[in-house]
Amino acid sequence: MTKVRALVLERQHELALRDIDLPLETGPGQVKIKIHTVGVCGSDVHYYTHGKIGPFIVNEPMVLGHEAAGTVVEVGAGVTHLKIGDRVCMEPGIPDPNSKASRLGMYNIDPAVTFWATPPIHGVLTPEVVHPANYTFKLPDNVSFAEGAMVEPFAVGMQAATKAKITPGDTAVVLGAGPIGTMVAIAALAGGCARAIVADLAQPKLDIAAQYQGVIPVNIRENLAEEVSRLTDGWGADVVFECSGSPKAWETIMALPRPGGVIVVVGLPVNPVGFDVSTASTKEIRIETVFRYAHQYERSIALLGSGRVDLKPLISETFTFEDSIKAFDRAVEARPTDVKLQIVMA
Repeated sequence: MTKVRALVLERQHELALRDIDLPLETGPGQVKIKIHTVGVCGSDVHYYTHGKIGPFIVNEPMVLGHEAAGTVVEVGAGVTHLKIGDRVCMEPGIPDPNSKASRLGMYNIDPAVTFWATPPIHGVLTPEVVHPANYTFKLPDNVSFAEGAMVEPFAVGMQAATKAKITPGDTAVVLGAGPIGTMVAIAALAGGCARAIVADLAQPKLDIAAQYQGVIPVNIRENLAEEVSRLTDGWGADVVFECSGSPKAWETIMALPRPGGVIVVVGLPVNPVGFDVSTASTKEIRIETVFRYAHQYERSIALLGSGRVDLKPLISETFTFEDSIKAFDRAVEARPTDVKLQIVMA
Protein backbone atom coordinates (compact mmCIF):
# COMPACT_ATOMS: atom_id res chain seq x y z
CA MET A 1 0.00 0.00 0.00
CA THR A 2 1.13 3.56 -0.75
CA LYS A 3 -0.18 6.70 0.92
CA VAL A 4 -1.44 9.08 -1.81
CA ARG A 5 -3.67 12.14 -2.01
CA ALA A 6 -7.17 11.47 -3.33
CA LEU A 7 -10.72 12.77 -3.40
CA VAL A 8 -12.41 10.58 -0.80
CA LEU A 9 -16.13 10.20 -0.20
CA GLU A 10 -16.04 9.77 3.58
CA ARG A 11 -19.77 9.18 3.82
CA GLN A 12 -22.96 10.60 2.31
CA HIS A 13 -22.66 14.40 1.83
CA GLU A 14 -19.01 14.49 2.96
CA LEU A 15 -16.02 14.76 0.61
CA ALA A 16 -12.37 15.29 1.57
CA LEU A 17 -9.09 15.78 -0.26
CA ARG A 18 -6.73 13.74 1.90
CA ASP A 19 -4.10 11.03 2.01
CA ILE A 20 -5.31 7.44 1.77
CA ASP A 21 -3.57 4.06 1.39
CA LEU A 22 -4.00 2.60 -2.12
CA PRO A 23 -2.32 -0.37 -3.88
CA LEU A 24 0.22 0.98 -6.39
CA GLU A 25 2.51 -1.97 -7.09
CA THR A 26 2.55 -2.87 -10.79
CA GLY A 27 2.14 -6.61 -11.21
CA PRO A 28 2.33 -8.86 -14.29
CA GLY A 29 -0.11 -7.84 -16.99
CA GLN A 30 -0.64 -4.42 -15.40
CA VAL A 31 0.40 -0.85 -16.10
CA LYS A 32 0.75 2.17 -13.84
CA ILE A 33 -0.90 5.31 -15.18
CA LYS A 34 -0.35 8.93 -14.22
CA ILE A 35 -3.88 10.30 -14.26
CA HIS A 36 -4.42 13.49 -16.27
CA THR A 37 -8.19 14.05 -16.63
CA VAL A 38 -11.19 12.59 -14.79
CA GLY A 39 -14.83 13.23 -15.68
CA VAL A 40 -17.48 13.79 -13.03
CA CYS A 41 -20.15 11.14 -13.63
CA GLY A 42 -23.74 11.13 -12.45
CA SER A 43 -23.08 7.94 -10.49
CA ASP A 44 -20.21 9.62 -8.60
CA VAL A 45 -22.55 12.48 -7.74
CA HIS A 46 -25.29 10.06 -6.72
CA TYR A 47 -22.98 8.34 -4.24
CA TYR A 48 -22.11 11.79 -2.86
CA THR A 49 -25.73 12.88 -2.44
CA HIS A 50 -27.42 9.56 -1.61
CA GLY A 51 -24.63 7.34 -0.29
CA LYS A 52 -25.76 4.41 -2.42
CA ILE A 53 -27.01 3.25 -5.79
CA GLY A 54 -29.30 0.23 -5.52
CA PRO A 55 -27.43 -2.53 -3.67
CA PHE A 56 -24.11 -0.63 -3.79
CA ILE A 57 -23.78 1.22 -0.49
CA VAL A 58 -20.88 3.40 0.67
CA ASN A 59 -20.11 1.79 4.03
CA GLU A 60 -16.52 3.02 4.29
CA PRO A 61 -14.44 5.82 2.72
CA MET A 62 -14.14 5.46 -1.07
CA VAL A 63 -12.12 7.32 -3.73
CA LEU A 64 -14.43 8.65 -6.46
CA GLY A 65 -13.96 8.85 -10.23
CA HIS A 66 -14.06 6.34 -13.09
CA GLU A 67 -13.96 8.32 -16.37
CA ALA A 68 -10.24 8.79 -16.85
CA ALA A 69 -7.29 9.28 -19.17
CA GLY A 70 -3.57 9.60 -18.48
CA THR A 71 -0.05 8.47 -19.35
CA VAL A 72 1.62 5.09 -18.81
CA VAL A 73 4.55 5.50 -16.39
CA GLU A 74 5.34 1.85 -15.60
CA VAL A 75 4.75 -1.43 -17.45
CA GLY A 76 4.39 -4.82 -15.76
CA ALA A 77 5.80 -8.12 -16.95
CA GLY A 78 4.17 -9.58 -20.05
CA VAL A 79 2.69 -6.33 -21.33
CA THR A 80 3.67 -5.83 -24.98
CA HIS A 81 1.06 -3.50 -26.52
CA LEU A 82 1.76 -0.53 -24.23
CA LYS A 83 4.94 1.32 -23.30
CA ILE A 84 6.00 4.12 -20.95
CA GLY A 85 4.82 7.45 -22.33
CA ASP A 86 1.71 6.13 -24.10
CA ARG A 87 -1.35 8.31 -23.67
CA VAL A 88 -4.26 6.08 -22.68
CA CYS A 89 -7.79 5.82 -21.37
CA MET A 90 -8.97 3.00 -19.15
CA GLU A 91 -12.05 0.82 -19.07
CA PRO A 92 -13.08 0.90 -15.39
CA GLY A 93 -14.85 -2.46 -15.11
CA ILE A 94 -12.75 -5.60 -14.67
CA PRO A 95 -14.63 -8.92 -14.96
CA ASP A 96 -13.63 -12.42 -13.97
CA PRO A 97 -12.20 -13.72 -17.27
CA ASN A 98 -13.36 -17.24 -16.43
CA SER A 99 -16.96 -16.34 -15.61
CA LYS A 100 -19.78 -17.64 -17.81
CA ALA A 101 -20.72 -14.05 -18.76
CA SER A 102 -17.16 -13.32 -19.87
CA ARG A 103 -16.93 -16.54 -21.85
CA LEU A 104 -20.18 -15.59 -23.61
CA GLY A 105 -18.70 -12.18 -24.47
CA MET A 106 -21.03 -10.29 -22.10
CA TYR A 107 -18.40 -9.42 -19.52
CA ASN A 108 -20.21 -6.21 -18.51
CA ILE A 109 -22.91 -8.26 -16.79
CA ASP A 110 -20.50 -10.56 -14.96
CA PRO A 111 -21.73 -10.50 -11.34
CA ALA A 112 -18.09 -10.60 -10.19
CA VAL A 113 -17.05 -7.46 -12.11
CA THR A 114 -15.12 -4.88 -10.10
CA PHE A 115 -15.77 -1.31 -11.22
CA TRP A 116 -13.93 1.84 -10.19
CA ALA A 117 -15.81 3.99 -7.65
CA THR A 118 -18.46 1.33 -7.08
CA PRO A 119 -18.38 0.22 -3.43
CA PRO A 120 -16.10 -1.19 -2.18
CA ILE A 121 -13.74 -0.50 -5.13
CA HIS A 122 -11.77 2.77 -5.06
CA GLY A 123 -11.92 5.12 -8.04
CA VAL A 124 -9.22 7.17 -9.76
CA LEU A 125 -9.37 10.75 -8.47
CA THR A 126 -5.79 10.35 -7.32
CA PRO A 127 -2.46 11.03 -9.10
CA GLU A 128 -1.62 7.44 -10.13
CA VAL A 129 -3.44 4.14 -10.52
CA VAL A 130 -2.51 0.56 -11.45
CA HIS A 131 -4.78 -1.14 -13.98
CA PRO A 132 -4.84 -4.29 -16.14
CA ALA A 133 -3.17 -3.59 -19.48
CA ASN A 134 -5.94 -5.46 -21.32
CA TYR A 135 -8.40 -2.78 -20.19
CA THR A 136 -6.07 0.12 -21.00
CA PHE A 137 -6.30 1.63 -24.49
CA LYS A 138 -3.86 3.83 -26.37
CA LEU A 139 -5.21 7.18 -27.56
CA PRO A 140 -4.48 8.49 -31.08
CA ASP A 141 -2.22 11.55 -31.18
CA ASN A 142 -5.13 13.77 -32.26
CA VAL A 143 -7.35 12.76 -29.30
CA SER A 144 -6.84 14.87 -26.18
CA PHE A 145 -6.86 13.66 -22.58
CA ALA A 146 -10.18 15.46 -22.14
CA GLU A 147 -11.69 13.47 -25.00
CA GLY A 148 -10.04 10.31 -23.71
CA ALA A 149 -11.83 10.76 -20.40
CA MET A 150 -15.10 10.97 -22.37
CA VAL A 151 -14.65 7.54 -23.92
CA GLU A 152 -16.20 5.86 -20.87
CA PRO A 153 -19.61 7.58 -21.09
CA PHE A 154 -19.48 7.52 -24.91
CA ALA A 155 -19.05 3.73 -24.72
CA VAL A 156 -22.51 3.58 -23.09
CA GLY A 157 -23.88 5.38 -26.15
CA MET A 158 -22.05 2.96 -28.40
CA GLN A 159 -23.49 -0.01 -26.49
CA ALA A 160 -26.99 1.44 -26.89
CA ALA A 161 -26.51 2.05 -30.62
CA THR A 162 -25.19 -1.48 -31.05
CA LYS A 163 -28.11 -3.01 -29.16
CA ALA A 164 -30.53 -1.05 -31.37
CA LYS A 165 -29.27 -2.85 -34.51
CA ILE A 166 -29.53 0.40 -36.45
CA THR A 167 -30.15 0.27 -40.19
CA PRO A 168 -28.63 3.15 -42.22
CA GLY A 169 -31.20 5.89 -42.63
CA ASP A 170 -33.13 5.11 -39.44
CA THR A 171 -34.86 7.80 -37.40
CA ALA A 172 -34.07 7.74 -33.67
CA VAL A 173 -35.74 9.40 -30.71
CA VAL A 174 -33.61 10.04 -27.63
CA LEU A 175 -35.42 10.84 -24.38
CA GLY A 176 -33.11 12.92 -22.19
CA ALA A 177 -30.40 15.38 -23.27
CA GLY A 178 -28.00 14.85 -20.39
CA PRO A 179 -24.45 13.61 -21.01
CA ILE A 180 -25.52 10.05 -21.75
CA GLY A 181 -28.55 11.01 -23.85
CA THR A 182 -26.51 13.36 -26.00
CA MET A 183 -23.77 10.77 -26.44
CA VAL A 184 -26.37 8.15 -27.35
CA ALA A 185 -27.64 10.52 -30.05
CA ILE A 186 -24.09 11.06 -31.34
CA ALA A 187 -23.43 7.30 -31.36
CA ALA A 188 -26.75 6.60 -33.12
CA LEU A 189 -25.89 9.11 -35.84
CA ALA A 190 -22.40 7.64 -36.20
CA GLY A 191 -24.00 4.19 -36.39
CA GLY A 192 -26.15 5.12 -39.37
CA CYS A 193 -29.21 7.01 -38.15
CA ALA A 194 -30.15 9.82 -40.53
CA ARG A 195 -31.52 11.92 -37.69
CA ALA A 196 -31.95 11.83 -33.93
CA ILE A 197 -34.89 13.60 -32.33
CA VAL A 198 -33.61 14.58 -28.87
CA ALA A 199 -36.25 15.45 -26.27
CA ASP A 200 -35.78 17.15 -22.90
CA LEU A 201 -37.26 19.84 -20.66
CA ALA A 202 -33.99 21.78 -20.31
CA GLN A 203 -33.68 24.04 -23.35
CA PRO A 204 -29.96 24.82 -22.78
CA LYS A 205 -29.15 21.10 -22.97
CA LEU A 206 -31.20 20.81 -26.17
CA ASP A 207 -29.30 23.77 -27.61
CA ILE A 208 -25.99 21.98 -26.94
CA ALA A 209 -27.25 18.75 -28.55
CA ALA A 210 -28.53 20.73 -31.53
CA GLN A 211 -24.95 21.70 -32.42
CA TYR A 212 -24.58 18.23 -33.91
CA GLN A 213 -25.67 17.72 -37.50
CA GLY A 214 -28.64 15.37 -37.61
CA VAL A 215 -30.00 16.26 -34.16
CA ILE A 216 -33.55 17.64 -34.04
CA PRO A 217 -34.21 19.14 -30.59
CA VAL A 218 -37.73 18.93 -29.16
CA ASN A 219 -38.73 20.45 -25.84
CA ILE A 220 -41.13 18.00 -24.19
CA ARG A 221 -43.31 20.89 -23.14
CA GLU A 222 -44.49 20.35 -26.71
CA ASN A 223 -46.31 17.13 -27.65
CA LEU A 224 -43.43 14.81 -28.45
CA ALA A 225 -45.59 12.01 -29.90
CA GLU A 226 -47.25 14.47 -32.29
CA GLU A 227 -43.88 15.87 -33.37
CA VAL A 228 -42.44 12.39 -33.97
CA SER A 229 -45.55 11.49 -35.94
CA ARG A 230 -45.23 14.66 -38.03
CA LEU A 231 -41.56 14.08 -38.76
CA THR A 232 -42.13 10.44 -39.76
CA ASP A 233 -45.37 10.93 -41.73
CA GLY A 234 -47.35 9.12 -39.05
CA TRP A 235 -45.16 5.99 -39.07
CA GLY A 236 -43.08 6.47 -35.90
CA ALA A 237 -39.40 6.25 -35.04
CA ASP A 238 -37.32 3.21 -35.91
CA VAL A 239 -35.44 3.39 -32.61
CA VAL A 240 -36.31 5.00 -29.27
CA PHE A 241 -33.56 5.40 -26.67
CA GLU A 242 -34.88 6.01 -23.15
CA CYS A 243 -32.03 7.88 -21.42
CA SER A 244 -33.87 10.02 -18.88
CA GLY A 245 -34.52 7.36 -16.24
CA SER A 246 -37.84 9.09 -15.60
CA PRO A 247 -40.81 6.83 -14.73
CA LYS A 248 -43.06 9.30 -16.58
CA ALA A 249 -41.31 8.47 -19.84
CA TRP A 250 -42.84 5.00 -19.73
CA GLU A 251 -46.39 6.36 -19.59
CA THR A 252 -46.29 7.45 -23.23
CA ILE A 253 -43.20 5.80 -24.72
CA MET A 254 -45.13 3.20 -26.74
CA ALA A 255 -46.58 5.95 -28.92
CA LEU A 256 -43.12 6.81 -30.27
CA PRO A 257 -41.71 3.71 -32.06
CA ARG A 258 -43.03 2.49 -35.40
CA PRO A 259 -44.57 -0.98 -35.73
CA GLY A 260 -41.66 -3.40 -35.44
CA GLY A 261 -39.46 -0.70 -33.94
CA VAL A 262 -37.20 -0.97 -30.91
CA ILE A 263 -36.95 0.70 -27.51
CA VAL A 264 -33.45 0.68 -25.97
CA VAL A 265 -33.51 1.25 -22.22
CA VAL A 266 -30.45 3.21 -21.06
CA GLY A 267 -31.72 5.30 -18.14
CA LEU A 268 -32.31 3.48 -14.86
CA PRO A 269 -35.44 4.51 -12.92
CA VAL A 270 -34.99 4.39 -9.16
CA ASN A 271 -38.13 2.25 -8.73
CA PRO A 272 -39.88 -0.31 -10.96
CA VAL A 273 -42.10 1.17 -13.68
CA GLY A 274 -45.19 -0.07 -15.49
CA PHE A 275 -45.54 0.06 -19.25
CA ASP A 276 -48.13 -0.68 -21.91
CA VAL A 277 -47.55 -4.34 -22.76
CA SER A 278 -50.58 -4.52 -25.05
CA THR A 279 -49.30 -1.81 -27.39
CA ALA A 280 -45.79 -3.26 -27.26
CA SER A 281 -47.24 -6.62 -28.35
CA THR A 282 -49.62 -5.39 -31.05
CA LYS A 283 -46.84 -3.25 -32.58
CA GLU A 284 -44.26 -6.03 -32.01
CA ILE A 285 -41.91 -3.54 -30.39
CA ARG A 286 -38.56 -5.02 -29.45
CA ILE A 287 -37.18 -3.93 -26.05
CA GLU A 288 -33.43 -3.98 -25.42
CA THR A 289 -31.57 -3.05 -22.25
CA VAL A 290 -28.12 -1.60 -21.64
CA PHE A 291 -25.84 -1.98 -18.65
CA ARG A 292 -22.51 -0.20 -19.12
CA TYR A 293 -20.80 -1.64 -22.24
CA ALA A 294 -18.76 -4.50 -23.63
CA HIS A 295 -16.20 -4.37 -26.47
CA GLN A 296 -16.90 -0.68 -27.17
CA TYR A 297 -13.71 1.14 -26.16
CA GLU A 298 -11.69 0.47 -29.32
CA ARG A 299 -14.66 1.38 -31.53
CA SER A 300 -15.27 4.59 -29.55
CA ILE A 301 -11.60 5.60 -29.76
CA ALA A 302 -11.56 4.84 -33.50
CA LEU A 303 -14.51 7.18 -34.08
CA LEU A 304 -12.85 9.95 -32.07
CA GLY A 305 -9.56 9.47 -33.88
CA SER A 306 -11.22 9.53 -37.30
CA GLY A 307 -12.83 12.90 -36.62
CA ARG A 308 -16.30 11.44 -37.21
CA VAL A 309 -17.20 12.14 -33.58
CA ASP A 310 -16.32 15.31 -31.65
CA LEU A 311 -17.16 15.25 -27.95
CA LYS A 312 -15.37 18.49 -27.03
CA PRO A 313 -18.55 20.65 -27.20
CA LEU A 314 -19.96 18.60 -24.30
CA ILE A 315 -17.24 19.68 -21.84
CA SER A 316 -18.82 22.50 -19.84
CA GLU A 317 -16.03 23.34 -17.39
CA THR A 318 -12.72 21.99 -16.14
CA PHE A 319 -11.56 22.13 -12.50
CA THR A 320 -8.19 21.55 -10.87
CA PHE A 321 -7.65 18.58 -8.57
CA GLU A 322 -7.50 20.97 -5.62
CA ASP A 323 -10.97 22.22 -6.61
CA SER A 324 -12.44 18.70 -6.89
CA ILE A 325 -14.99 19.30 -4.14
CA LYS A 326 -16.13 22.48 -5.92
CA ALA A 327 -16.55 20.40 -9.09
CA PHE A 328 -18.80 17.94 -7.28
CA ASP A 329 -20.82 20.68 -5.61
CA ARG A 330 -21.26 22.26 -9.05
CA ALA A 331 -22.44 18.90 -10.41
CA VAL A 332 -24.98 18.62 -7.58
CA GLU A 333 -26.44 21.96 -8.73
CA ALA A 334 -27.34 20.26 -12.05
CA ARG A 335 -27.20 23.50 -14.00
CA PRO A 336 -29.16 23.20 -17.25
CA THR A 337 -26.16 24.58 -19.15
CA ASP A 338 -23.80 21.86 -17.83
CA VAL A 339 -23.25 18.62 -19.71
CA LYS A 340 -19.86 17.26 -18.60
CA LEU A 341 -17.59 18.60 -15.86
CA GLN A 342 -13.99 17.40 -15.72
CA ILE A 343 -11.11 17.51 -13.23
CA VAL A 344 -7.50 17.86 -14.40
CA MET A 345 -5.01 16.26 -12.03
CA ALA A 346 -1.75 17.77 -13.36
